[in-house]
Amino acid sequence: MTKEYRAKVFKSGNSLALRLPKALGIEEGTEMVVREERGEFHFGPADKSKAKIDVSGFWGKAPGLKLAPREDFEERPSTIAARKAAEAAKAKKKE
Repeated sequence: MTKEYRAKVFKSGNSLALRLPKALGIEEGTEMVVREERGEFHFGPADKSKAKIDVSGFWGKAPGLKLAPREDFEERPSTIAARKAAEAAKAKKKE
């Protein structure tokens, strides 16, 4: 059986907010997704992001465990140029 609740829209700063009844059991700070379909609004809890596990603390504690190389980004051209300039300056200083 579907229950119907009334909620009130109010101004909060430069935004509008929807005051929901406590009877819904939604906890404060819960992230919600609002969908507009043909002039009607539907809302529900946002999907929880999967927790990421930092395995760097296990290094050396499990035999055979090796960290994977970082391949999630390429080095910036400005970083490469700065590194080369620093190496050239260091080499020039040794001369």
